[in-house]
Amino acid sequence: MTVYHSEPDLDADDFIAVLLASGLAARRPVGDRARVGRMLAEASVIVTARDDHRLVGIARGLTDHSFCLYLSDLAVDQRWQGHGIGRELIHRAHAEAGPDVTQLILLGAPDAETYYPHIGLRHFPQCYVVDRHAVKETIE
Repeated sequence: MTVYHSEPDLDADDFIAVLLASGLAARRPVGDRARVGRMLAEASVIVTARDDHRLVGIARGLTDHSFCLYLSDLAVDQRWQGHGIGRELIHRAHAEAGPDVTQLILLGAPDAETYYPHIGLRHFPQCYVVDRHAVKETIE
């Protein structure tokens, strides 16, 4: 049975383990435990999914608690995918952000491109991303 919790004090090692098990680790700094710890410490919302106390999923986000929630991580252990855990994590993270939060925003991983529309999220092509080093080069 999957149990969901708000876990603002989630351990970095547990987070890294679920990132590795989900496949999301390829796009996260899992080799830098201190940085991962800061990612957790500065998050506004951390909702976890556990099966028999084992962490199997996480939704981690930043919010103003007034208008929007940026869901920066949605990771579900590949062995638990396909059971509605991701959908429930999104729902609970959105609810935890507050009743006034109308917008939930996320950047989908390339291999999950078909997943998000499947659970009711709409695709918006107006998203823009720039690497920090690229910004520095254009300013100089």
